[in-house]
Amino acid sequence: MSPIVVIGAGLGGLATAIRLAAAGRDVTIVEAEQVPGGCCGTANMGEYRFDTGPSVLTMPDVLADVFAAAGEDMESVLPLRRLDPYYRLRYHDGSHLDVVPGEDAMIEQVRGLCGAAEADRYRRFRALLGELFAAEWPAFIDRDMTRLRNLARPRVLARLAALGGFRRLESLVESHLTDARLVKAHTFQALYVGLAPRQALGIYAVVAHMDTVGGVFFPRYGGMHAIPQAMAAVAEKAGAQIRYGVRAAKVETGPGGGVCAVRLDTGERLAAGHVVVACDLPRAHAGLLPEEAYDWRLRRPRYSPSCLVLHFGLDRRLSGQAHHTLHFGRQWAATFSALKEGRPQPDPNLLVTYPESDGDAAPDGHATLTVLEPTTNLHGANDWDRLTPQLENRLFRRLADLGYGDLTTAPRLTFDPPAWARLGHSAGTPFALDHRFTQTAWFRPSGVARRVPGLHFAGMYTAPGVGVPPVLISGKLAAERVLGTSR
Repeated sequence: MSPIVVIGAGLGGLATAIRLAAAGRDVTIVEAEQVPGGCCGTANMGEYRFDTGPSVLTMPDVLADVFAAAGEDMESVLPLRRLDPYYRLRYHDGSHLDVVPGEDAMIEQVRGLCGAAEADRYRRFRALLGELFAAEWPAFIDRDMTRLRNLARPRVLARLAALGGFRRLESLVESHLTDARLVKAHTFQALYVGLAPRQALGIYAVVAHMDTVGGVFFPRYGGMHAIPQAMAAVAEKAGAQIRYGVRAAKVETGPGGGVCAVRLDTGERLAAGHVVVACDLPRAHAGLLPEEAYDWRLRRPRYSPSCLVLHFGLDRRLSGQAHHTLHFGRQWAATFSALKEGRPQPDPNLLVTYPESDGDAAPDGHATLTVLEPTTNLHGANDWDRLTPQLENRLFRRLADLGYGDLTTAPRLTFDPPAWARLGHSAGTPFALDHRFTQTAWFRPSGVARRVPGLHFAGMYTAPGVGVPPVLISGKLAAERVLGTSR
């Protein structure tokens, strides 16, 4: 069997490599950084350690399946704990809603905030979320979308239409829930797929199902970066070789047009019968890939908004602070309009992450705090030398008003769109392409290069898309295509 090269040791590349190595294939992973993780990265500042990538982990069974493919039990290699609450949602009027485990407990939370009638409506809406998820997951999310016929599933499409999946997300939710606070609790997730709630399709209500019903989890040790570290260890145990600190320079093709090797920036040449590219796809097309790998779906890419992220090292712990707190601003529609128009949000919603259980991320008695504000990407604004300090100062004032104290002198790391670009993210966004209909499923960049046999793709630029579970699934689908077992 010919050797396989995987480019990128992010979650998608690692998920691919684990399955291929476990199937007995000769796998080498090429990673430009000195550690695994890709977007699921880590950074240190003195005695503080921060997760620089995703902070929300849902659908842990998807991750468990990756380890199980190599005969490993996730509880042994990466124990997780379920957060409680999953989120704390704080509204501008001073009210709040804790999103908690268990249907009955969650209904009581809604009853306390919104009243008995809305709690009954929420019970029915929660059931609808489950029906949407059951229809979408096996047919479109956990399925290879490289063939158009896999999109043409009349019965499933009719079922999704009947459930409201092809309405706009905000309209769908408002047809079932009447309290604006509860509507926000089930539509803010549209930003995860790079769209405003009034723009995203109702099928993306499944994202709300994943985190408000399925739950949010966190590694017991080592923060979110423990995920790629555990995956890399399992990949090597299964027989994969990981080459850190070397960059793939060119995917080479042979006389028949198929891949034959990957040339590294060191000049070394790795022979390969299959290559899986699991890194930023537009950048890969800018020189790494052969011209024949061109995908028409990337002719006019529509990127997701970006974000301004501030990581703080605190000299104290916060009493009563949830792991994830979402602070809603007074404005709603105007914030999404600003992002669409390439302007800073006038009154942004903030995601604050306080990983208190990550005990070794800060010295005793200290803590870390991460604040994320959605922003336009580099295609929307370019004067970030001026804009970033302005947004930081506004954020300091907002956080002080929210009760976090004066953070202006706290040690901090800042990631703005130019910083994301320096880390290798096209358009300065770590969220890749948005999920409008024309960039979803078969319309998203293909998982295979039809004119370059042996060239495959994984990661958030491919289907099913952005987020930890979708990226892990993309790795599984890539491995199945290499092994010839895809459905």
